[in-house]
Amino acid sequence: MLCSLGKEERKMKKFALLVLAGLLTVAFTAPAPAMEYEFGGYWRTRGYRNWNFTGNDFPSTEQNRHPDKNITWIDTRTRLYFTAVVNDNLKFVNKFEMDAVWGNDSSYGDIGADGVNFEIKNSYADFTVGCVNTKVGVQGGKFGRGFLFDDDFAGLRLSYEGESVSLPLTWMRAFDKDDSIKSWDKSRDVDYFAFSPSIRAGDSLTINPFGMYVFSNNASGWKPTEKYDNMEMFYAGLNLDADMGPLSIWATGIYQGGSVDLRADTSMSEDFKAWLGAAGMGVNVGVADLHGQFFYATGQDPEDEDNTKFWVPAGQSYYWSEIMGKGIFDEQVSDGSPGDKIGNIMAANLGTTIKPTERLEIALDGWYAKLAEEVTEGAEEGEDELGIEANLRLTYTVIKGLKLDLVGAYLWAGEAIYKGTDEADPYEVGTRLSLSF
Repeated sequence: MLCSLGKEERKMKKFALLVLAGLLTVAFTAPAPAMEYEFGGYWRTRGYRNWNFTGNDFPSTEQNRHPDKNITWIDTRTRLYFTAVVNDNLKFVNKFEMDAVWGNDSSYGDIGADGVNFEIKNSYADFTVGCVNTKVGVQGGKFGRGFLFDDDFAGLRLSYEGESVSLPLTWMRAFDKDDSIKSWDKSRDVDYFAFSPSIRAGDSLTINPFGMYVFSNNASGWKPTEKYDNMEMFYAGLNLDADMGPLSIWATGIYQGGSVDLRADTSMSEDFKAWLGAAGMGVNVGVADLHGQFFYATGQDPEDEDNTKFWVPAGQSYYWSEIMGKGIFDEQVSDGSPGDKIGNIMAANLGTTIKPTERLEIALDGWYAKLAEEVTEGAEEGEDELGIEANLRLTYTVIKGLKLDLVGAYLWAGEAIYKGTDEADPYEVGTRLSLSF
């Protein structure tokens, strides 16, 4: 059931719109020599249909008890980018987003199109002093190819930029809550600290060792870490990228360690001992390429007292297949799959992208996936197969800058996806029209 916006939320939405209007007013009225401006954006409208994403095709009499995740969805997303270039060493960067689900009165997709759905994705100062670049505010970041982190955050990024080396240090305030009424509830916060140097070795090899430290004295106020009190986790990893003409290869390895105290009993603690490994390749043969990848992330060993499942509290995002891994249509994934939060899974891919004409691109991909550890409870107990998935995507350039995607995907579901008595394989079809400027 959709709820109407509260007074405070409506005020915040109106304030955000006023901020955007003010920035645009300044942009168009300020003296031309004083400042330069950069405008850009992205727009897309997509429509798609998902069938049987639970692995079930239940009779209508059972719909309320066992929803089958069949959805028909049409939405529009608009992103606008505005950067004020004060001088060569100082920028003020802003990114705004508006989402409309067609026919949904909680956005601007209903009759009248006057709903409020406005987001400030990024707003930060970007300045350089000497060889050190600094970004302060709400910004985006990516570590470990997205297997570790790929999201927006509020924080600070300092980076030394040399000719063949980059040394960025990032602090992210993941969660912060101060409650002055309940003394025991005060100062709940979670912080991420990341270091991700990049070293260019010659013309073909890039080496990127990285690490991230997650710390909190009282992590229980944040939903992803609500069962923990003191928390100290660390991630140590390495990215390798090699570009050798028609052949390109990459690899990523991450180890997760550290320990936490349990909120329910602070005398008890858990140790983290988990890891992730991934590798991929691509071969360009003219009008087509051959590409593939593999990743494995540990799951929870039921016989081990330590926490052995690879896990990141929030910010991890790695898209892969269309049905199991979100893909172009990312509203939901098939049951049993971790989606873009890579943990307790092994997956392998082989595919090709063919470009028969300048305007047309055809991508064919096959995926196999299974859980690293078997399901331990429920109707699928003892199972680990997620299935085999086939993806087809046609991309056509309608006019320069405007692309149309047609997508179809089918998953021959494994038994780790609950099927009950009405087994049915998940599949989807959809289309997307997009442009960027």
